[in-house]
Amino acid sequence: MEKIPMTRGGFDQLDAELRDLKGTERPAIIAAIAEARAHGDLSENAEYHSAREKQSFIEGRIKELEIVLSRAEVIDPSKFSGAVKFGATVQLLDEDTDEEKTYQIVGEHEASLEKGLLNMRSPLARSLIGKEEGDVVEVQTPGGVKSYEILSVRFS
Repeated sequence: MEKIPMTRGGFDQLDAELRDLKGTERPAIIAAIAEARAHGDLSENAEYHSAREKQSFIEGRIKELEIVLSRAEVIDPSKFSGAVKFGATVQLLDEDTDEEKTYQIVGEHEASLEKGLLNMRSPLARSLIGKEEGDVVEVQTPGGVKSYEILSVRFS
């Protein structure tokens, strides 16, 4: 099976979610199902059906997290330097708007644009990998081609 690259922060966040699902959410939903069953006729019991649906979601998420974490390869970006690669924090200048943006290139399971965590398989990340400070990259986006200048690359 293919390893899933991940930062320590991403691994810890997914592991905490898994522990919460197993330790808090799963027991709570089991109790909710038992309580809904006590109300009688299950065929017309909306609380029961809702609880079973939530249980199905929780169990699916637990399985997904267990698979991801078992295949995770935690990579320490602080040991890297030089060109952009996994774990790099890259400061970019959008050449069209003069807006500066900062992203860390991470694995797909920890990516979150709102948090500045860029999926390593995204078009922008793929265009950045291998480039260095001062390079200009062009990225095909749904809105057209965007140009970014790499202002800095750091590994921490």
